[in-house]
Amino acid sequence: MTAYAIFDVEIQDPERYQDFMTLVKPALEAAGAKYLSRGGPHKVYEGDWIPRRIVLLEFASVDAFEAFYYGEVYQNLISIRDECSSARLVSVEGL
Repeated sequence: MTAYAIFDVEIQDPERYQDFMTLVKPALEAAGAKYLSRGGPHKVYEGDWIPRRIVLLEFASVDAFEAFYYGEVYQNLISIRDECSSARLVSVEGL
């Protein structure tokens, strides 16, 4: 079943974040992930959530997402991501 990873990201250092993106994009491609949204305009219609920058990724399954997330490549990139940004992340299964 398809799974989606939803990141809420705040970028503090855009130059360093580009370093992270240069490294994470090939890892996402290797994992079969597909960007569905990457920082486009958004609106909150209900609740008190104030998202910063939304990134929506599609994976073949939760297992595929978790293999990417817990895999050595991404785990080694988290420190770079955390140097230049803060993120919230959830995954959800699709229909």
